[in-house]
Amino acid sequence: MLPDLPILEYDPDPAAILNPQVEALRGKLPRKAVMCFFQDVLGEQAARGKLTRVGALRSEIGENPLYRMSFAGQEFVVLHAGDGASLAASFLDDLVAAGVGQVMVCGSCGALVEHIPAGHVLIPTSAVRDEGTSYHYLPPSRECAPSSTAVRCVQDTLQKAGVPYLNVKTWTTDAFYRETAAKRERRMREGCQVVEMEAAALFAVAQFRKVQLGMLLYCGDLVVPQGWQERGWHERNESRALLFELALLACANL
Repeated sequence: MLPDLPILEYDPDPAAILNPQVEALRGKLPRKAVMCFFQDVLGEQAARGKLTRVGALRSEIGENPLYRMSFAGQEFVVLHAGDGASLAASFLDDLVAAGVGQVMVCGSCGALVEHIPAGHVLIPTSAVRDEGTSYHYLPPSRECAPSSTAVRCVQDTLQKAGVPYLNVKTWTTDAFYRETAAKRERRMREGCQVVEMEAAALFAVAQFRKVQLGMLLYCGDLVVPQGWQERGWHERNESRALLFELALLACANL
């Protein structure tokens, strides 16, 4: 029997009191979107004239620009994915309400195991739900997963591009200062190899809203009991730019 905890009180009713306020964007965005966690990459693309601003999503931290981008003969909406499960999920919900139906996400993650080198490309195939947002979109469960179609598309895209990758189970937590040694060990016993903050929530929103969503990550810092190792995770400009391009290509192939 489940404990009587508010986070487990799932309500499947699709009608909420507050819904995305995106009337001005409906029907004006491409059907395909890339949510990118790399502000530096988006800044570089904008400086090169590759991005055209077409609107913005808003929160209390300010505007999050929406850009239109042409790639491989197709049109995409491109945006920063936010930071943390709740913000990223709300941006995704806004996109879906505006008419987006196929999404690729690119970001970084921490390694729980030392044998995954920094910069290596990873495809999350499932996520342990150790955050709060996903429980408002799906019934309680240990894990959730991205679209199987999107996962196969990412795999095919990387194989054709000759980019080595690993399929991984990720630990999604929205409290990175509470990644304890005991929790890390528990997650590793259930198969997690990496840790990040948003995957489970994004997978849950996509399932609830019935849209296709896949994710590509590159391996960054090392999260081990002996001590956190940065491994220059935020300085890997080439890895970040490559991952963004691969996300666009995978989204084009959906």
